[in-house]
Amino acid sequence: MSTLAIQPPATDRIRLPQLPPLSLYVHIPWCIRKCPYCDFNSHESKSDLAEDRYVDALIADLEASLPDVWGRKVHTVFFGGGTPSLFSPEGLDRFLSAARALLPIEADAEITLEANPGTFETAKFAAFRALGINRLSVGIQSFDPQRLKAIGRVHDDREAHRAVAIALDHFDNFNLDLMYALPGQDVAGALADVDAALAAGAPHVSAYHLTIEPNTYFHRHPPAVPDDDSAASMQAGIETRLAEAGYANYETSAFARPSRQARHNLNYWQFGDYLGIGAGAHGKVSLRDRIFRQMRHRHPREYMERALAGDAIQTRQDVTPAELPFEFMMNALRLTDGFELTTFTERTGLALNAIARELDEAERRGLLERDHQRARPTDRGRRFLNDLLQVFLPS
Repeated sequence: MSTLAIQPPATDRIRLPQLPPLSLYVHIPWCIRKCPYCDFNSHESKSDLAEDRYVDALIADLEASLPDVWGRKVHTVFFGGGTPSLFSPEGLDRFLSAARALLPIEADAEITLEANPGTFETAKFAAFRALGINRLSVGIQSFDPQRLKAIGRVHDDREAHRAVAIALDHFDNFNLDLMYALPGQDVAGALADVDAALAAGAPHVSAYHLTIEPNTYFHRHPPAVPDDDSAASMQAGIETRLAEAGYANYETSAFARPSRQARHNLNYWQFGDYLGIGAGAHGKVSLRDRIFRQMRHRHPREYMERALAGDAIQTRQDVTPAELPFEFMMNALRLTDGFELTTFTERTGLALNAIARELDEAERRGLLERDHQRARPTDRGRRFLNDLLQVFLPS
């Protein structure tokens, strides 16, 4: 049996007037090779992926989760990893068919597949599109072959451009992931990657600062990366270049053309619910009087064994009323436009006066601005987001 860290139900102060939108996150943990900067739950595919058994486990996991989300519509589905595009269209189709039978997935739901350039084949991605996947998130990271080599990617610049071409052929909605402040990169190099993404016509671009995370190869063997001033110049240049091309910087690292914002990610940032299934997947689910988080068992083999036995969840823990303001702000303040004040009550079940002192303090420090409808981070608040979030930490 798994050990569940279950806290007592939340106090009567949580009263959700309505349940938030629900998304489904599906984690597929295998990749061709573990990148040296990656701290996600991913595992190199050194042999058979056990695709059929893993899909069986996902379906069993989803079926066992139904009591928590019974009757609720799913607005978005996201296959993340790892490299989900290593799986076959047949395997993903079998899962989606089962999911549609178990849950009311909206007809126009955004269904996203993360994909890495080393896995792109024309027929395979045409099949992904035919089975209902309508958005890709492509892990390009850079179009520069030297930078790709420096961060341990398995693809080169030619495969990156080929992946974009295939995405364009079959999907009208896709994201290109880019990274900056890479080893040996200068400002011109970072902007050249953005220009390549713009030339490709990507409707959505994510630009992430390379960070050295614990428990990664780069943490044990740190590469020489650009200094903070250079990285800040790269960020400013990227934001300017994308703004000039008509892309709205609607979230800390996300830029989109009109109507091409990532609906799945927006649900996270607006403190919506998401059921997370798959090895190591996290989820956040609301009931009328409580909000809880879950995590599945991390190792693929253990996850499959436990999920097939109806025991996929490793931890399940209530979010207490004292924790909710920080949890909400940690997501909502990543958005350039912030949040409607009524959304705080709708998504946490707490009265707005629960954060009145903190809002006043953030405004006094020039990190937040608000009117009678919205609160949003100032330019200073976006630049020093951690300082803004600390205002809402529970005392």
